[in-house]
Amino acid sequence: MIHPFFVSTGIVALAEMGDKTQLLALLLTTQFRKPVPIILGMLAATLINHAFAGAVGSWVATLLGPDVLRWVLGISFLGMAVWTLIPDKLDEDESTGKQFGVFMTTVVAFFLAEMGDKTQIATVALAAQYHSLFWVVAGTTMGMMLANVPVVLFGDWLTKRIPVRKIHITCAIIFAVMGLLALFDVGHLISSNPSPDDGAWRANEYVTF
Repeated sequence: MIHPFFVSTGIVALAEMGDKTQLLALLLTTQFRKPVPIILGMLAATLINHAFAGAVGSWVATLLGPDVLRWVLGISFLGMAVWTLIPDKLDEDESTGKQFGVFMTTVVAFFLAEMGDKTQIATVALAAQYHSLFWVVAGTTMGMMLANVPVVLFGDWLTKRIPVRKIHITCAIIFAVMGLLALFDVGHLISSNPSPDDGAWRANEYVTF
């Protein structure tokens, strides 16, 4: 089983390519040209936003039975796969002014941009899937920083050289696989088969990659 931290990091880093928060990072860099407070603001906003999302996911997991949770997660991941293929853009009301200073402007802008965004929804689903709030939030935050910090540092030069469409397709495939694994309970079927060593049925919870 791959550790939840690495799964969360990889999925969010891929999903963020070409996302509106990446466009926002480029906009803030163009406006302020002060990378350190922008990066710190992104980190603070992401930690707050994803900690809340992860807490919601963990709470939902305690409310739903295993079978219901399996269907909710499966459909959610399949929905995320479709959503990832839809091009993102930065809305006008998510652009920022300069009246709050670089750090606070970045915190507010990124927090608002992440509300209802696919990476926030992914954090909810991953926290419910893995029952590991700390590692999921740490992973999704790391994924956000891996995707957005290079944009702050290297700006438009980097964004023009990233094969965004191919990355989105890869991310969509990963979400789809996770959704199918959850829906068909593949890990549970494997762990429930009789072992050739002891011939006994195992009733372990399903395992996800």
